[in-house]
Formats: sequence, structure tokens, C-alpha cells
Amino acid sequence: MPLPLMPKATAVWLIEKTSLSFEQIADFVGMHPLEVQAIADGEVAQGIVGYDPVQNGQLTREEIARCEASPDARLRLLETATPAPKSRGRGARYTPISKRNDRPDAIAFLLRNYPQLTEAQISKLLGTTKDTIAKVRDRTHWNSANIKPRDPVILGLCSQSDLNAAVTAAGGNPAAPAGLGEDEDQEAV
Repeated sequence: MPLPLMPKATAVWLIEKTSLSFEQIADFVGMHPLEVQAIADGEVAQGIVGYDPVQNGQLTREEIARCEASPDARLRLLETATPAPKSRGRGARYTPISKRNDRPDAIAFLLRNYPQLTEAQISKLLGTTKDTIAKVRDRTHWNSANIKPRDPVILGLCSQSDLNAAVTAAGGNPAAPAGLGEDEDQEAV
């Protein structure tokens, strides 16, 4: 169920201007009833100005009156004619300075174990450039003598689910890295 805009401010207004129960208000604004009670007691949300959901087209006076008459009734948010805002895609991935030196190691790991990944997928996954990926692949990176392939998930550069999704999208099996051949599997047994 969608929540109203500015839930705490809406809760403040509903507490001050209506005789709705704490449970009804909590259900409408997506809070716990004890949190709504704390707002009513003045322990929480001091200084928050109430946000009128009737004036802003989120509720009607009739809906409030209906719920005030029946403690079991729940408030329903009005459908709005305005379109919902589009969710923004994730922008460039930020990597903390302390982990930036680990990127070439992660690139080398992905190039060795998941050759089916494209440069664009690796770039998106690790937040790096195609130029850096090409330099690690060609061993022309400025630090290529010290690059050791290490798992980007262990390094904290991406999540396992993101890596699995990228490998699956590239047509591979995320459970079995391509670097493990049949000969190596037999030696492990």
C-alpha cells in the first residue's frame, strides 16, 4: 500500500485534527502504533508542523469521518491524477578511496574466471572504465606487476547477486567459474 507524503507530518496533523485511533493513524502512515502514541505524547516529532492530507488531495473529509465512526475501518489514500515520479537508474558507482587500488585485481579475476562478461558489464559491475579493463587485459596497466586476481565480492566492490546477474545475463553459469576446467575438478577429488 502506498504511503502518504511526509508520513510523520501527516501523523502529527491527524493526531491534532481528528479523533482517529493510534492504530488507524499508524496503519495509514506506515508507522508503529507506539510511535504514533509517542508523537501524541510529545516525546517524538517535536517541532514538526502538521501536513494536511485533505488539503493536499491525499484524503477526503468523508474518508476521515467514516474511519472516526468505526474503529475497525482503515484510511485509504486517494488515487492521484499526477503520475508517479520515475525512479532514477543507478548512476556511476562510487568506490571508496581505500578500495580503488583493489579494482584492477577484481578486473583480472573477472577476466580470468568469467570471460563471457563484456567490458560494459565489468565496467558497470565494478564502477570502472573500459580503458582500465583493456589495460589490465593487455598487461599495460601501470601496476600490472602487482595485480593478483581477487574476487570482487570478497573485496567488497560488488555483491554476489549483482555478479550472478551479470554472469547469467552474459549467458554463463554463475555457480561454476569458467576458470575451473575438468582436469582441475578431477585433481580436487
